[in-house]
Amino acid sequence: MHDWLILLLLAVIEVILFIIQPFHRFVGKDMMTDLRYPMKGNTVPVWAVPMYAVLLPIAVFVLFYARRKDVYDLHHSTLGLLFAVLITGVVTDAIKNAVGRPRPDFFWRCFPDGKDVYDQWGGVLCHGKDSDIKEGHKSFPSGHASWSFAGLGFLSLYLCGKIKAFDRKGHVAKLCIVFLPLLAASLVGISRVDDYWHHWQDVFAGGLLGLVVAAFCYRQFFPSPFNDEGWGPYAYFKALEETRSNTHAASPVNALSVQVMGAQNVNERRGQNGDPFAAFSADRYTSIRLDEIVSGEK
Repeated sequence: MHDWLILLLLAVIEVILFIIQPFHRFVGKDMMTDLRYPMKGNTVPVWAVPMYAVLLPIAVFVLFYARRKDVYDLHHSTLGLLFAVLITGVVTDAIKNAVGRPRPDFFWRCFPDGKDVYDQWGGVLCHGKDSDIKEGHKSFPSGHASWSFAGLGFLSLYLCGKIKAFDRKGHVAKLCIVFLPLLAASLVGISRVDDYWHHWQDVFAGGLLGLVVAAFCYRQFFPSPFNDEGWGPYAYFKALEETRSNTHAASPVNALSVQVMGAQNVNERRGQNGDPFAAFSADRYTSIRLDEIVSGEK
């Protein structure tokens, strides 16, 4: 419950950061040379980002749930994904507002008629739409890139654990599946440079930020994909261990039976290795333990 309340708080902070004005960095006449790129639309619309960065991974989580019926996996993967994208969104927008770097198309946002005006210090006197000017000071880092690598990066780590990509069996095809979400995120980042909404440094920083946050959030709920138990969440293995402990505590005879079987297995291995007393030891140990159990029951 606390985790979901924190998610709600992060969502509120994200809305506030989106509404407030960013820092209006000084932009001089000499700086306009690199800021005269034309204004274009978004190749990847803003509304599409949560579709592929949030809903698509959740759809994959549901597919795995339909197969394994593991509610721990569904809950913790969804929770980790939402933490990854919301933390990334808050950090990204906080940095955007603090830095106030102008976008590559800032000239046309500031002077839509092409007539540039400057003050006595050489700073711009914009007469464009307030919303365009506000958005023009939010170049660093790229929100599209950070959200894409947060959501799809988390999905990549999730798939990596589920299909056991690092099981040391050399299945390169598994790596292709793991790299697909990262490729999609990279193409989204490239589109931001092609649309002249971001400098390449903005995209690089945003992608790195999203990927790092995704990795941290993933490890909060899942073991490393390199781990033999990387296919399931920590909560699943904890619940499994508690179930086994309760079962053993409720039936002590069963617990002793497990010890008998373990002793037999050990001694059988000794017999295979050429130990002449292995069979005798196994029979003697088994009979003693069984006698103890029978006498205890009496």
